[in-house]
Amino acid sequence: MNPGQKRRFKDQVYEQFARIGKALSSGRRLEILDLLAQAERTVEDLAAEAAMSVANCSQHLQVLRAARLVDVRREGLFAKYRLADDSILRLWLVFREIGEARLAEISRVVDTFLTDRKTLQAISTGELRSRLKDGGVVLLDVRPALEFEAGHIVGARSIPVAELQRRLKELPKKREIVAYCRGPYCVYADEAVDLLRAKGYKAVRFNGGFPDWKAVGLPVEKL
Repeated sequence: MNPGQKRRFKDQVYEQFARIGKALSSGRRLEILDLLAQAERTVEDLAAEAAMSVANCSQHLQVLRAARLVDVRREGLFAKYRLADDSILRLWLVFREIGEARLAEISRVVDTFLTDRKTLQAISTGELRSRLKDGGVVLLDVRPALEFEAGHIVGARSIPVAELQRRLKELPKKREIVAYCRGPYCVYADEAVDLLRAKGYKAVRFNGGFPDWKAVGLPVEKL
């Protein structure tokens, strides 16, 4: 390979890798990946969850598809989007981890908007595994039912946070409750723990989420 060919080779191969970086260069597209890490969704569902127009959401999905980060399948009249495979989940979690480690602004944003979180006890993956092994806790998935059905931590029961107030009687007061949701930037578990404590339950939140648990190979199941 002569010097000119070598240069063209490197230019072209690194430009292909850059397609991934370009696809990840939008906060809205990262949010879409985070949502698809929970369950496959239609563009309408994604648009509603991410508070954007269907047209705008569709454009972001096309960028992610062009970079081969998401796939789509047809189900009747609907097109359902999903992460291309589990490597994309790992990519998103590593991307998030690097941001948390390198960008102090992320912590400042969390501290500014999630001020109540400091009063809520959180447990790690290792602590949750230990407590589940002991059998002394009730594991509560407070994400929407669609996400629970697509995949959840083994042994969890589903009560979406929007239904928790009217379904409190389904939970035992004498056992500790561990609530979890989508991940560290989802507030469903915070809201659930706050409500449970106010009603006299002993409750803590898992500081990760379903994708974090799944990504390290811990037991999950789906309906």
